[in-house]
Amino acid sequence: MKSKIKREIVEFKILLRSIPATVVTLFVVSVVCMNLLANKTLLQLDWIALDGGILISWLSFMCMDIITKHFGPKASNQISLLAAWINLLTCLIFFIASIIPSAAADYTAFDGIFGGTWFILLGSTIAFLVSAVINNTMNWMIGRSFKKNPDGKLAFAMRAYISTFIGQFLDNLIFSGIVFMFFAPIFWDGFHWTFIQCAMCALTGAVAELIMEIAFSPIGYRIMRKWQAESVGTDYLNYIEEVKAK
Repeated sequence: MKSKIKREIVEFKILLRSIPATVVTLFVVSVVCMNLLANKTLLQLDWIALDGGILISWLSFMCMDIITKHFGPKASNQISLLAAWINLLTCLIFFIASIIPSAAADYTAFDGIFGGTWFILLGSTIAFLVSAVINNTMNWMIGRSFKKNPDGKLAFAMRAYISTFIGQFLDNLIFSGIVFMFFAPIFWDGFHWTFIQCAMCALTGAVAELIMEIAFSPIGYRIMRKWQAESVGTDYLNYIEEVKAK
């Protein structure tokens, strides 16, 4: 057991050294920003509700798609878990800042946004981690079905579009279910959403996210091809092969 844990730690350290820092940074920042931007509703109709997180959530899924394609789903899951922990730490720092009194000015709006609500953070964290694992696993499985040209544009597009749509749908559904069906009736004076409302908002939100993914996935494809041409992450990929061979 100890040797397995040590191997996993060594593997994760090699992974962090292997993935270009820019992609990891953008991924983590996008996860943190999603949590903040979700505080503002951009559109709310009877059949659709979109919050500010949609403006950057495509970046999170694009980073996961690139990492999954080049390093595998396990690596992408590990980076997703890292991003979730950093987001929780960031939220803790924001919360501490929000409860520290200050007479310099009226910081009510600041405290309201950055202080956050614990069950919203809980719901978003659970939804993100579950959808990330499903997205990464589906992305990898779809990619394995392309035998002739697994590195082509069609293969990358199908991996990204299908996994993103399903991942985003589950992300939205789990989040809205936890927050608006379970906790909201308790803490928000009976306010709640029905399952149909949660499902419809999850579906329309996933469609909107898919449109963003379609628009920006060519950037992800070019990054992936550049990584392949430059043999990015050779140390990690070689280490994984060595472990499998033992």
